[in-house]
Amino acid sequence: MRCFETRGPVYPKKNYVVSRTEETADFINRIKMGRYIVLFAPRQTGKTTFFKSALNTLILEDPNYFPIQLNFDTYADLSMSDFYESLYEDLRQEIENLFHLRDSTPSDALAIFLDDTEITNAFSMRRFFSKFSGFLNNLKVIIIIDEFDGIPQDAVSGFLNALRHVYLSEHLQCPYSVGIVGVKNIAQLNYDRSISPFNIQDDFNLPNFTLEQVQELLAQYTEETGQGFEPEVIKKLHKQTGGQPFLVNRFGQILTEELGISKTETIGTEHFLTAHAQILQERNTNITHLLTNIRRNPHYKRTLMKISSYDRGMKFNLDNEAINELATYGVIAKGEDNLCEIVNPIYKHRIIQAFEPLINGLENDYFSEDTDFEDYLTSEGHIDLERLLDNFRDFIARVGFRILQVPDTPQEFVGQDLLYTYLDQFVSIVRGAMYLEVQTGRGRIDLVIFHNGRKYVVETKIWEGERRFESGKKQLITYLKLEQAIEGYYVVFDHRETPTSHTETETEEGITIRSYIIPVVQERPSSVTSKK
Repeated sequence: MRCFETRGPVYPKKNYVVSRTEETADFINRIKMGRYIVLFAPRQTGKTTFFKSALNTLILEDPNYFPIQLNFDTYADLSMSDFYESLYEDLRQEIENLFHLRDSTPSDALAIFLDDTEITNAFSMRRFFSKFSGFLNNLKVIIIIDEFDGIPQDAVSGFLNALRHVYLSEHLQCPYSVGIVGVKNIAQLNYDRSISPFNIQDDFNLPNFTLEQVQELLAQYTEETGQGFEPEVIKKLHKQTGGQPFLVNRFGQILTEELGISKTETIGTEHFLTAHAQILQERNTNITHLLTNIRRNPHYKRTLMKISSYDRGMKFNLDNEAINELATYGVIAKGEDNLCEIVNPIYKHRIIQAFEPLINGLENDYFSEDTDFEDYLTSEGHIDLERLLDNFRDFIARVGFRILQVPDTPQEFVGQDLLYTYLDQFVSIVRGAMYLEVQTGRGRIDLVIFHNGRKYVVETKIWEGERRFESGKKQLITYLKLEQAIEGYYVVFDHRETPTSHTETETEEGITIRSYIIPVVQERPSSVTSKK
């Protein structure tokens, strides 16, 4: 039986695989047109699996191609001379392997040529390909270079210039088509910041899985085992992962291998919530890469929180270094109206957790009386969320300027950080589940709580004016209708100099919204400061 794979390339005989039919056809068409293609995408998005599958499909369609696959992952620390020497050895090995796979051997003339040839620099590499094409009986050479980021810095410009010279040549083009695959784009690899030597590139976008592709993937498992998924589970899985290939397959592993669910039982919402809770806590390779990358720069937190917290959002501007790097790491992408979006709710949740102080110093002030979190359950065992949020509102008022002492938290986001921490601790104590839900990708942090068979929705934003405040309530009502819920909670943090606390409950179209405007202190009172 096949399985879901997260440890590297996937293979149809061993693993469940998304076919990516449209993307494959597009990629092959560009190869047939002789394009020099660049495919840059974050790690663990299925790049290697994709191009290997595409080349296999191409050869089945048309055997008149000679595809050479290279990998630069171990080249980074080599000198220029060692790089070209290693490149030649890898080229020769791949050429011999390809002849073997085709049940043939190189001609005597080609064997002599390979024995007598050296590649020592970009010019000799270009000359090698020019002569090599003469031994192939009109086969078209395709070069696919995986992990291109590993090319030594000193070799980037010369290597790309050589390929550009071939592409622009009026004579026989060899390589006929080139595919460069990596994480960093050409501009990021062009360390001297001069004009790109590869301005002939044909950019190729490999998107995350669509909902239909996730359905296709899970249907392969169902066909083999007979175990199905509730349709709502598949929708939630796609929504929470944003179709990110590693996360989709990781969900598949947990749901089909690790939870011990009987194969006679349909995988339902409770199973999904258990798997989701595991992903929000575990340190798999994808999440480790994510958190390592976002901790590289202290400016990332402010950038990510602005993207999440303001309706007006942030322009997706790749000339901005922080935005460029976060996009390269696969944390953000261009969304509606050319604005930044965090790519999926799981990443958003893990980012908030990563930036959350272990101790905020205010935990003992959550409650003004002799009460605790468990006192906010009703006699039937359900969450009394109205009382719980009323208490949070009063807690913020009680602590006053001490909110500014929360460590490592930008002042404008401290209210949202505290609410997240407060609810996260509560949900953990009452053994519920909480995750983020993203509709617009920006301007709101929607917390969804599951407990004792009920679902609770809390939307939190930063005050951006009366019009946006009212618009936010309408957005929440629309979302609650889609979720067939009848009540929601709307918490807005007001950072103006003279804010006014406001709480109201409204019912519209059978849906009840309890709204809070919670003032957040901006500075210490002068009287307190003067006593220091």
